[in-house]
Amino acid sequence: MPLNVPTEYLQGFITSGQQFWRTMAGLDTNGAPLDDASAALQPLKTLTAPVALLEAHSAYWPQLATVWTRTLAGTMGAETEPVITPERGDRRFAAEDWHKNAWYSLLKQNYLLNARLLEDIVDAVATTEKDKRKFKFFTRQLIDSLSPANFAATNPEALKLAFESSGESLRDGFTNLLADMQRGNISITDESAYEVGHNVAASQGSVVFENDLFQLIQYAPLTEKVAKRPLLIVPPCINKFYILDLQPENSFVRFACEQGMTVFMVSWRNPDATMAQTTWDDYVEHGALTALNVAQSITRADRVNAVGWCVGGTILSSATAIARARGEDKVASLTLLTTMLDFEEPGELGVFIDEAGVAQRESAIGRGGIYSGKELGFTFQTLRANDLIWPYVIGNYLKGKSPPAFDLLYWNADSTNLPGPMYTWYLRNMYLENNLRKPGRLTMCGTPVDLGNIDTPAYVLATEEDHIVPWRSAHRSTQLLGGPTQFVLGASGHIAGVVNPASKNKRSFKVSDDSTADPDAWLASAETRPGSWWNHWIEWLTPYAEESVKARVKPGNAVHKPVEPAPGRYVKVRTA
Repeated sequence: MPLNVPTEYLQGFITSGQQFWRTMAGLDTNGAPLDDASAALQPLKTLTAPVALLEAHSAYWPQLATVWTRTLAGTMGAETEPVITPERGDRRFAAEDWHKNAWYSLLKQNYLLNARLLEDIVDAVATTEKDKRKFKFFTRQLIDSLSPANFAATNPEALKLAFESSGESLRDGFTNLLADMQRGNISITDESAYEVGHNVAASQGSVVFENDLFQLIQYAPLTEKVAKRPLLIVPPCINKFYILDLQPENSFVRFACEQGMTVFMVSWRNPDATMAQTTWDDYVEHGALTALNVAQSITRADRVNAVGWCVGGTILSSATAIARARGEDKVASLTLLTTMLDFEEPGELGVFIDEAGVAQRESAIGRGGIYSGKELGFTFQTLRANDLIWPYVIGNYLKGKSPPAFDLLYWNADSTNLPGPMYTWYLRNMYLENNLRKPGRLTMCGTPVDLGNIDTPAYVLATEEDHIVPWRSAHRSTQLLGGPTQFVLGASGHIAGVVNPASKNKRSFKVSDDSTADPDAWLASAETRPGSWWNHWIEWLTPYAEESVKARVKPGNAVHKPVEPAPGRYVKVRTA
């Protein structure tokens, strides 16, 4: 049906809007600078690139007008296509009403257009790349928070549910809100569905060593014969270790045991006030180095195959470099999972790191104190707010529902504190000053650290969508380590890319023998292989495992006797 749209009005609307932003950018109608631009506009011109600003608004106004005209046409029965659609993977507008109802479609498209405009304005800001990343991050937080899906009055699913339940859903949502306020965090899974040691972290084994910093778990063998050299895993100290031992079908620990490995796992203690003085050196000397010694002593192996994940990989690499500087050859192979050794490009976490912020942390807890795991956990949630915050605000509070059980999210909610001195040293020397990559710049445990002294073979895994350890940053490790390296690029992100069970054969990974320092050149040469990187890794590891010996039935030895059954008590301590 033809529709009499006031085209003169719309054209004037577009022209006026475009002219307004030309003037704001200090340009004439042809895009040339205005000689008599108002002095009041000078700050804006210094902050922005005028042409880019003009282009952003020149695109915005016609699109906004088209949204309105198509919405009007749709109300008259015409078939129309949306002017703008959500990005792939954006699940906020999946409900049918966002597409078929004219009002909700208008809301959605206006929001998406305004979001794009804000992002384009940020792109036009003339500032340092670091400051622009911060500006983009916090602008994205604002954009995400203002989604119409986040408000009861503009969320079609929440409104429909409220009417159908005669308001019960809203009452339940308010009850959920009060409960979460008492807890101090947003519920993201049904925590009552899991119990550490029962249906997560349930692999059989024994704690064979403990000190004030960690417990060492030795897992029971699952094969009659095992590799002579054991496998030691050093997980991040900012989370619990059992991300690598969730349930049998997705347990990396179980997979390694099934491949004939004797697996040892570091279970870091959840720090309390008694650990307020604990330093980075303590995590290296009394953590990773001690774990290497104990695993080697129990198995009587000449060396140990070692795996480190994220900051656990940074700690393990530091320990390995120190051991080599001391003339000790403890590590037969080194596997680094989504680990940074060069922090030049620290990813989205870099937006929180600057001199003022680090100095403030040092003043508050650098000489003694505890950094709250809940605060750290919320920081990580903001990096993926549309996955880890807003869906639960909508589900828990607007719809009055309880989140479903999900083992990975249960682990994610099980936060861990950090000692203030260790945390602030890590912030300054890694994220802020990037000292670890510089040979001899850092002294740890009384020993100058040079990653180039690590001449052991290394398997370096990065993941394509990692927002915590960008894969190009992880690739730089290949140029810092002194031995031969195998770089592998897995699909997905920081967690799902690592926990990719071989039995499910999902996703893919990229490999190449190219040892170039240029990550993009490496990517161009890489071959994509289907399935999990776990199978590729175990093939790579096998030559460094030595010959097979009869499996050790009894855990520990005469010196390091079993303390308690796995997973031990350290991992069960929850953050208050």
